[in-house]
Amino acid sequence: QSGQVRNGRVMLGLYPVADVRAAEEEVMASSAPGSLMQKAAFATAVECSRLLREVRGSVGGARVTILVGSGNNGGDALFAGAELQRRGASVDAYAVSDRWHQVAGRALESAGGRVLQGTCDLVSADMVIDGIVGIGARGPLEGTAAASVMQANAADALRVAVDLPSGVDADSGHEFGDAVFEADLTVTFGCAKPGLFLAPGSRYAGAVRIVDIGIDRALSRPRWRVLELDDVLDHLPVPDAVDYKYSRGVVGVAAGSASYPGAAMLTTGGARYAGSGMTAIVNRGDGVATAVIRAFPDVVMVSGDPRMNERIRAWVCGPGMTGEPSDADMVSVLLDCAVPVVLDAGALRVLSGSEDLRRRVRERHDQGLVTVLTPHSGEYPPQETNAAADLGAIVVHKGPSSRIESPDSEGIVDTAGTPALACAGSGDVLAGLIAGMLAHGATRDHPTSRLETVAAAVWLHGMSGKFAARDDRPVLATDLIDVLPDVIAGARMGTLPW
Repeated sequence: QSGQVRNGRVMLGLYPVADVRAAEEEVMASSAPGSLMQKAAFATAVECSRLLREVRGSVGGARVTILVGSGNNGGDALFAGAELQRRGASVDAYAVSDRWHQVAGRALESAGGRVLQGTCDLVSADMVIDGIVGIGARGPLEGTAAASVMQANAADALRVAVDLPSGVDADSGHEFGDAVFEADLTVTFGCAKPGLFLAPGSRYAGAVRIVDIGIDRALSRPRWRVLELDDVLDHLPVPDAVDYKYSRGVVGVAAGSASYPGAAMLTTGGARYAGSGMTAIVNRGDGVATAVIRAFPDVVMVSGDPRMNERIRAWVCGPGMTGEPSDADMVSVLLDCAVPVVLDAGALRVLSGSEDLRRRVRERHDQGLVTVLTPHSGEYPPQETNAAADLGAIVVHKGPSSRIESPDSEGIVDTAGTPALACAGSGDVLAGLIAGMLAHGATRDHPTSRLETVAAAVWLHGMSGKFAARDDRPVLATDLIDVLPDVIAGARMGTLPW
């Protein structure tokens, strides 16, 4: 698993095609011809054998069909088929183009397998291996290739993709048309590719197995990373024996309105379980703060100038705000606070309409202060822009495979999210959770990466969605708050089932 070393662990890195190609070329220049392909093929055969043994008990007698394209991806699949044939499987390869890797095809035939053309027969297949196109593919599958993929997806067989499911863009995860191979397992070589973890590509990849083919040493720093459980635990410390409420951090909430009082409830609810010692809500004179405290007796109300409250170590602002002049005033005041500030929903609308406020966000970055923006699709800042660098903020682009980007071009892709999170108020809970974890993290002697803290909050939010949706339960935003303590406990104890 190639990536960035942190606390003695290697965090999973995601590498674009250009970086993978450069690494492969560097290694091939000093390696025997074909050695990378042989390593990739053998690793694919090993993983296919493992899957066959798990599902049907043995490799011997398994009927394996390979869909073969014209590139190196097809060569990998054919050489893997030759190894599976030697292990006792019965392997047929169907060429979906007029050209295929002749040397690999002869290797399969020498082992006793067959290379065929025409319409593939998948009725009796135990496993279908996708070797049509790889990471260099651009554009939709057509003709025989498209028809074969559609047949494979409908077949009652295990489906394994070689390096990347055909029809998925390796860099973006976007679909190239309607014919996309739906894998149970993707065996990818040397490192992980973004398209395997970004939606919708992640939906087609199935389980992802990264196998070493010797290119790690030639890979540079990854553009994207994926947090795993051990990484998240760095941001979930248990209270120390000498801790008290203020030492664990105080999180401030400026949220809700007479029209949307529930947003303040949900934001505060998310913040309360984030590890900080106290949650405080601003009294904006609309009765919302009083209602929140009635629901959550542990929350305190604060009035006056937020800049004067030195105990608050992070703020969240915006959920439930409707664009009143007082909302803009609140955003402006909080941006003056020398602590992390999370801007969501209404605060993002305020930001989008004010060049002055955007300038101040950039100035905060120059001063070493953290601002977090949490837009979903269609909100400011738009996903298509390089907003993190332009604004000097950490930007959480919410949605399937949420992306968390930093101003210095580091990024983290979330793999814990679930469609169950697509419910009203879910983002309010997340905004509060992020702010609470930032407040708690700011109290530590050796503060962890703010980008990773934000990503850890997104991860916990996603896991809460999965936990709340167990046994096909419908999910409401209030359910996310209810299950957060169980999710955090499960993470600490290593008992989460996902």
